[in-house]
Amino acid sequence: MPSWKLVTGLFIGLIGSLVAMVGVGYAMVSIPNENDAAKSQNNVYYWADGSQMVATGTGVNRQNVTIDKIPEAMQYAVISAENKSFYQDSGVDPMGIARALANMARGGQTQGGSTITQQYVKNTYLSQDQTVTRKFKEMFISIKVGTKLKKPQILQGYLNTSYYGRGAYGIQAAARTYYNKDAVDLKPSECAFLAALLKGATYYDPAGNENLDKSATASANLQRSKERWSWILGEMHKDKRLTDAQYEEAIKTYPMPKDRKATKGMTGQISYLADTAKKYVLNHSKISEQEFDRGGYQIYTTFKKDKVNALSAAVKKIQKERLNPKRELDKYVQFGAASVVPDSGAIVALYGGDGYENGHFTNNADTQGVPVGSTWKPFVLAAAMQYGTYDSDGVGISPLSKYNGNDHLKVKKPDGSYYLNKDNSFFFQKNESPHPWGYITLRKAMEQSINTPFVQLGVDVGMSHVRDVARSAGILDQSMSVDLNPSFAIGTSTPSAIRMADAYATFAASGKQADPYSVTAVKKDGVDQPGFEPPKVKQAMESNIANNVTDVLQNVIQNGTAQNAKALGRTAAGKTGTTDKNKSAWFVGYTQQLSTSVAMFRENPKNHKLLSMNGTAGKDSIHGGDIPTQVWTEYMRAALKNANDPGFPDAIRIGKVHDEAGAPSPTPSVTVTPSQRPSESPSPSPSLTSPSPSPSASETCQWGGWGNNCNGSNGGTDTGGTDGGTTPTPTVTDTSGTGSTRGNGNGGLFSGQNG
Repeated sequence: MPSWKLVTGLFIGLIGSLVAMVGVGYAMVSIPNENDAAKSQNNVYYWADGSQMVATGTGVNRQNVTIDKIPEAMQYAVISAENKSFYQDSGVDPMGIARALANMARGGQTQGGSTITQQYVKNTYLSQDQTVTRKFKEMFISIKVGTKLKKPQILQGYLNTSYYGRGAYGIQAAARTYYNKDAVDLKPSECAFLAALLKGATYYDPAGNENLDKSATASANLQRSKERWSWILGEMHKDKRLTDAQYEEAIKTYPMPKDRKATKGMTGQISYLADTAKKYVLNHSKISEQEFDRGGYQIYTTFKKDKVNALSAAVKKIQKERLNPKRELDKYVQFGAASVVPDSGAIVALYGGDGYENGHFTNNADTQGVPVGSTWKPFVLAAAMQYGTYDSDGVGISPLSKYNGNDHLKVKKPDGSYYLNKDNSFFFQKNESPHPWGYITLRKAMEQSINTPFVQLGVDVGMSHVRDVARSAGILDQSMSVDLNPSFAIGTSTPSAIRMADAYATFAASGKQADPYSVTAVKKDGVDQPGFEPPKVKQAMESNIANNVTDVLQNVIQNGTAQNAKALGRTAAGKTGTTDKNKSAWFVGYTQQLSTSVAMFRENPKNHKLLSMNGTAGKDSIHGGDIPTQVWTEYMRAALKNANDPGFPDAIRIGKVHDEAGAPSPTPSVTVTPSQRPSESPSPSPSLTSPSPSPSASETCQWGGWGNNCNGSNGGTDTGGTDGGTTPTPTVTDTSGTGSTRGNGNGGLFSGQNG
């Protein structure tokens, strides 16, 4: 046992060492200068070829002001909200620091400073490395600041270095950005609003910031802002920083700020490209938004200038030809589009909207809330080929399997019962037209975009399997309807245009999938930042399943609802989509080189609710095979100019013909003659057993060199060129995410992790 003298000596020595360490640390650190934080630089974005796209940053949106130019209401707003003991404390919260250090030691997330002094120090620390060493330095600096600077100086420094969103650093820039006035002229109500932004401008700016986080919608942000604004005013009143009369005046009306404005260079599609890349950077690195907006980064993107210009030109051309902005039903029409390289995930082009300069700050290529309609059906077909149905013994089924295509059908559950509405009446699935198709192949149903076969097929396969296939193709869970009811099969989900282009790229690449990305490298001071390796390519589904989907979707263009895409003049595959009440229309199509999606919708600019497009462009309704397909074709023609036409790999016969229960028994086999696809030589067609009772002479068929083109079935007429797959409003159960309002959910491209 050591003697008490030894123990005492060791204890005194330890204390002495700690005191010495603290003394050395205290002596070595210097007090920060708020002007140091003003040394922000531009961020420079580059096209895929290495040429400069745009240089943008916050260097000019910055001006320090002295404490006498900052209203007392602003000073007390942050004190009441964040650090009531500011004028009494030492500037350091020992328990908060201890918690932060313990959390870092365990490998957890760091915590911000809990006093205004600590936050000021953190703001002026240009290096945001989250390390124990940095935390100790921050503590020593905070102690020194608390002893060397007067409280008004600290408060001035904090308000001049804080980030208020929209690229505004400091209270003067914030006052100008949000209220177009100098800080000294701010009213108490406005001061409380700006103080609320310090909680996190991404989530408290009522303009919304969906480009960075899908939960930061304008409506959600406005609600959060109002609640915190009201709370801050209440705290100021409680702390006797506002008189009764001042409080009543301030709380009377919420001080709605000015709309956002485009910053220098952030116009046209550049604004959406830069924001897409910025979001990718923030979600694939430890760089914070505040640090990123200080600038000094070089961001190298996947965007190709010629293709971006071609996509924008295609939208503008079709808009000009088909829409009249003076006509009421042509107002508020919007487009979102994206183009992705299959087997890579590189986003080469996108169309986000009319541009920041025109007040459109939502990136339509990466938005949510716009249901995809019948463009979802290929995932149902792929799931059927992969998993089979509940009564096919786990064997995948063929696209030549027959299902009832008639209108107004009850949907049968695997147990033999039927789906019911909430009032216990039968749920009937509708098609867009009452045409009596009878039992038709899934290939024919895809060609004419008929709902009833795919709704029943989705139930027979299992909607969870459909969801799994969509997920493996690249669709995010957050964008899929929560309720896997019958309507899930026909597109109540709301993925972004980029995600839809990427998912169809999986079919184009014979089942190989890579997450979409927009940034290839980020540098600062010549040093590469980690986290920007290209996404890994994985085999998401069997290659022959993907090839069979492609073969079916080629037929959609050749003989079905997407015949406008034949004007491209090269081998392509795709699917149209139209939703209930004509609130959105899609076309997603691809070649081996590019997969491109185009969404069209109308939106109330005030509440962001989707409006019907019935009557738009002088049409009774807008279908995916109409304007969206025209935009797609116009863009793809320019984007693939002078490129070869490699076609697609042949689809090999897959699965077994497994008709829906109740389908007529097959008749004796007949020999069918294959039709020729573009850029392909017809292969001999083997003798097939036709599942139809009596195929007509017009049923000349070809499918992957062996199957069925099915241009007519059971007397059905070819109504190609329009999209018959209108997705009805689900009535079985409540389906969230059906897209009546944009911006509710997490359906965009990135969702915190993608590009």
